[in-house]
Amino acid sequence: MKAPIIASLIVVGIASTSAQAASIYAGESRAAAVCSQCHGIRGTSADAPFPQLAGRDADYLESALKQYRDKTRKSDIMNNIAGSLSDQDIDNVAAYYARIKP
Repeated sequence: MKAPIIASLIVVGIASTSAQAASIYAGESRAAAVCSQCHGIRGTSADAPFPQLAGRDADYLESALKQYRDKTRKSDIMNNIAGSLSDQDIDNVAAYYARIKP
């Protein structure tokens, strides 16, 4: 009886890994469309006013983006940009930037 349980756990593990990878790819696509003009295509902006996003903690990025979206963190530019992002977009973008080496 242990074999079906182990097989189920393996399938769940594969599904979880695939879902995570899909989030990163979706995050890369969304970041390219929304974030790259200021922060650079890989989150490594050469302009001082725009912070580096590559390698930042995903929880920090999610929190910051949600605060910008909800306008509890003020920035004329970021409040408008983050206002167009769904929770899923934010999670995906944060996962994408968190896995890039700075």
